[in-house]
Amino acid sequence: MFTETDNLTTPASTAEMERRWALARGMMKEKGIDILIMRGLEEYLGGYPRWFTDIGARHTTTPLTVIFPKDDEMTLLAPGAAPPAPASVPPTHALRGVKQRLNKPYMLSANWSMHWEAELALSVLKETPKATIGWVGFAHIPAIFQNALLKELPGAKFVDVTDEIDQFKAIKSPEELEMVKKCALMQDEIYAHLKKVIKPGMRESDIYNEAHFKGNLLGSERGLVLVGSSPKGTPSTYNFRRFQNRMLKEGDQLMVLVELAGPGGMYTEISRPMSLGKPGQQQVDAYGLSLEAQQLTLKLLKPGAMPGDILREINDFMTSRGYKPELRIFAHGQGYDLVERPVFQTGEPMPITAGMNLTVHPGGASDFSWASVCDNYIIGPDGPGECLHKFPKDLIVLE
Repeated sequence: MFTETDNLTTPASTAEMERRWALARGMMKEKGIDILIMRGLEEYLGGYPRWFTDIGARHTTTPLTVIFPKDDEMTLLAPGAAPPAPASVPPTHALRGVKQRLNKPYMLSANWSMHWEAELALSVLKETPKATIGWVGFAHIPAIFQNALLKELPGAKFVDVTDEIDQFKAIKSPEELEMVKKCALMQDEIYAHLKKVIKPGMRESDIYNEAHFKGNLLGSERGLVLVGSSPKGTPSTYNFRRFQNRMLKEGDQLMVLVELAGPGGMYTEISRPMSLGKPGQQQVDAYGLSLEAQQLTLKLLKPGAMPGDILREINDFMTSRGYKPELRIFAHGQGYDLVERPVFQTGEPMPITAGMNLTVHPGGASDFSWASVCDNYIIGPDGPGECLHKFPKDLIVLE
């Protein structure tokens, strides 16, 4: 039996979980859907299973598949010991709203074993062979799994209800917003720590290690730290861990993006440009532009506004000042997903809505420098509230 004092870090309350289930079941009733199916492969973009179960798939060795009926408790599928061993993944103490767990030792790297996951699902779904089944996060569903269900359930009807669940996830409850705020404050502490320890002679990977260590002490469960450095006059880019072997030198400019989830698993992210010694004018100018672009974005973030329209205005601003347009997702929602909808690209149909947690990180990019500011804001009825990150929006000079 689950209790909030069990061996589970920072759980969502049971009342919060019941709120989410009620939203999903209300939608299912309205659309005539009998069962939802979703799958998570890892924690960075594993928000669907986490939102429904408060349990995330840690990484690709332990994907989590959720079968959510409209009128019964959930079934969870995960790699684990085969019967007759009792199912044990996820652990009993973490379960809420779960009827059963089904385990078999399937693994993505053993392609031949992956039909077992579909067999486990079919053992449940064949009980209602003519059900209307809703895919949630359809892009996360592997072909082996999908094809098996289509073949073995010819009487079932399959529909994609990802957009409906995305809308629920994007608008945060008061409890979720408190988790978001705690994440931002945690990242402020990480950045304050990095400001103290970064120095010439370190490798970019040392910064990565320091950020993760501090984050783990403060309750982070998962996330990314991207680090890039370069001499003055050369753009610094964000690098993943595999590409963080460069040693910092006096006079370098660098960018550090901290994207560690906070206690409870919600994401925010923070970035500031840094200079080892006096910064070059190109870095100063690029960062000044990014600050202006962030402020312009915030003025445009009114409920009902469309992300694609905001992107066009920001790119008009960038190019009018002689800088490159934003070709990235320069702003987006966040929650249990590192990148959640809405994403600020042409084609995003989800409007800005009160209750969203949005990160805004435009960058001033030229052939000689790149600098970005990154912060999170909660959208209120009239637009964004105060910046959730309290760390100063300064170009950090490390003496």
